Amino acid sequence: MWRGLSALATRAARAPRRLCARRSSGAGSWTPESTIFALSSGQGRCAIAVIRTSGPASGIALRSLTASREPPPARSACLHLLRHPRSGEPLDRALVLWFPGPRSFTGEDCVEFHVHGGPAVVSGVLQALGSVPGLRPAEPGEFTRRAFAHGKLSLTEVEGLADLIHAETEAQRRQALRQLDGELGQLCRGWAKTLTKALAHVEAYIDFGEDGSLEEGVLEQAYLFPLTVDRDVRTLEAALGSHLQDARRGQRLRSGVHVVVTGPPNAGKSSLVNLLSQKPVSIVSPEPGTTRDVLETPVDLAGFPVLLSDTAGLREGVGMAEQEGVRRARQRLEQADIILGVLDASDLASPSCCSFLDTVVAPLAAQSPTSSGQRFLLLLNKSDLLPTSPPASDTALLGTPHLLLSCLTGAGLDGLLQALKTELAAVCGDSSTGPPLLTRARHQHHLQSCLDALSHYQATTDLALAAEALRRARKHLSHLTGGGGTEEVLDLIFRDFCVGK
Repeated sequence: MWRGLSALATRAARAPRRLCARRSSGAGSWTPESTIFALSSGQGRCAIAVIRTSGPASGIALRSLTASREPPPARSACLHLLRHPRSGEPLDRALVLWFPGPRSFTGEDCVEFHVHGGPAVVSGVLQALGSVPGLRPAEPGEFTRRAFAHGKLSLTEVEGLADLIHAETEAQRRQALRQLDGELGQLCRGWAKTLTKALAHVEAYIDFGEDGSLEEGVLEQAYLFPLTVDRDVRTLEAALGSHLQDARRGQRLRSGVHVVVTGPPNAGKSSLVNLLSQKPVSIVSPEPGTTRDVLETPVDLAGFPVLLSDTAGLREGVGMAEQEGVRRARQRLEQADIILGVLDASDLASPSCCSFLDTVVAPLAAQSPTSSGQRFLLLLNKSDLLPTSPPASDTALLGTPHLLLSCLTGAGLDGLLQALKTELAAVCGDSSTGPPLLTRARHQHHLQSCLDALSHYQATTDLALAAEALRRARKHLSHLTGGGGTEEVLDLIFRDFCVGK
């Protein structure tokens, strides 16, 4: 009887991965028997270019270009003269590396040709590979897709690899590397193992408990399943809820934190955007209302990815164009993760400053940073125009913490950058420590669906419905790491890769 229970648990634990042998319509088709080749290094002139192949005909390609009867020692670099397989014309002297499957990136036989990076050399070697029977050019992301199909990478690790390739900041690099190392996948597999055990207990009781066919000791354990399973499910629900409450930190870290600069006209918003981005993004003019649209620029601030937005000065517009600019500025404020409010430190008593303090600063300062997810910093620009000892009544008008800054002289910039670093760390979290972050909406969808299924388990008193709820919860965890994923989802993920990856 134990054998039957063990087999049940084993069947539930295994989520067979379909070999991705057929791509969706319009993306071409490939089979595990085909062999692909591509330039894996960047385009353009360079010292060394890497061209690689993957598939069963890789050994044939190696022998065709090097005229060698046997491949070189596995995973060892050997110098060879490459020749065109048909004409025999010398192409280049290159380092050749042979990676026999399954101990390769894709799990298939692979060859890497490290050639000189001139366009003529690269083109000649690619044409030579194209003349070898059984070889064809690779499609974008096809090398990584084959690694996934052969179990070398889980789907979350594939996403981590894509994020690592596209990482532009230190925080993005650290987060992508953790995901590529499999931290999120290992966490999900641990959760799936908990659900597998719970499902095995429930189904064992359904199948064998009522007819008394279980052995006495097994039956006693089966009768205890409500306590153990409920305890495990509650623990899992708490873990899932904690991850889903990360306030989109992972997605912000991957796509960029929205930082919006706002304030009344002529407060120095455009000057601040130019100062932070270190380039002339916005036009700076003493004329009020110069900026009438939202201007965006990506910026690396303290190692965090930021999408910095310059907006129109908030006031009652004097024309239709400026009114539309103000409307867009207010709309962008609602979407911001961090708001930088800018006021003219030399003109705090003006009607425009007072209106901004009442309509924007006061509501933001009153709310908790976690209530809407928005963070706020108030900056007093043009501090270079202040007297040595400014009247206390000026700053008393604010009633909220603030930073002094001069975009003209750069005074106060270090303090602003440090404050921004603190706010960005609060919004994105620490990418190097703590539990792995959810970097994509797909991750949140599957974890939320898993949590919803577990709530159905808690609410039902029918064992069959309880088992079905556990199956659904486990299915969503399997989809997150790549088990049973649809071709359409896989196409969306792999198309982000370059051709040689």
